Amino acid sequence: MAEPPTPKQTGPDQADSARSGTAPGESAQGDLGQTASGIGLLEQAFGERSDRLAAFDPRARVVLAVLFATTVVSLQSLTMAALALGAASLVAWLGGVSLQRLRHLLPLELLMVVLLLTLPFSVPGTPLLQLGPLVASAEGLGLALLILLKANAVVLILFGMVGSLGPGPTVHALAGLGMPTKLCQLLWLTLRQIELVGDEYRRMRLAMRARAFVPRSDRHSWNALGWLIGMLLVRSLARGQRVAEAMRCRGFDGQLRLLQRFHWQRCDTLVLVGALTLLAAVLLADAGVVHVL
Repeated sequence: MAEPPTPKQTGPDQADSARSGTAPGESAQGDLGQTASGIGLLEQAFGERSDRLAAFDPRARVVLAVLFATTVVSLQSLTMAALALGAASLVAWLGGVSLQRLRHLLPLELLMVVLLLTLPFSVPGTPLLQLGPLVASAEGLGLALLILLKANAVVLILFGMVGSLGPGPTVHALAGLGMPTKLCQLLWLTLRQIELVGDEYRRMRLAMRARAFVPRSDRHSWNALGWLIGMLLVRSLARGQRVAEAMRCRGFDGQLRLLQRFHWQRCDTLVLVGALTLLAAVLLADAGVVHVL
């Protein structure tokens, strides 16, 4: 004899779906879909973007970055420095630099804040502000602003031109430009080792926190941090030896093998010539030879 069917219990979500005429769980899936789409839009807006400068030869990008940085460092006008910062921001945007990567500018900006607070009181000139015996000058403030604009412009142009290339193409581009092979090899190994040392440091710090270590200003904390630095150096040396042995096992003979072959195109020549003309005009305008409206 079959048992009579038991009545189903209606939950709050089922009751709401019954009143709205939708299937159970459909509204929750819709909310999740809307949330996912919103997260996707945020990732598109603030996440990593495509490099619009990838069509150019990496060697041309390195040369342009060096020329732009040299030109910016030589500027003496606030107007031209501001224009250079705007151009560097545009290049960083074209190079796919995301807002998340711009967080690496925070140490530089903190240093610039200290510079803005101290340099006006160190340079003599027209008094702008007086705090007791300290007098801030307009010339000092202008010099601090000039350094701020030039430093940010150089960093942004390096982010857009070289930072988005990655370590491998950058080292290959430097080797293609004639840099000695030993220096390229040291640069490549240094970039790789920095990442490995950073991972090792994070593991050791995690192990210390797992053992309830809380850094304080006492002798025990300083001893523990000293042992941390010492063990980090020892493990880095051991990791370097293992890397060297692995390279020798793979037939490394001291020569850097260039696996990437770059092709210089006509657009690279045109961009390089146009950039040289523009940078020369900027230098002339900064020197007062050419007046910019």
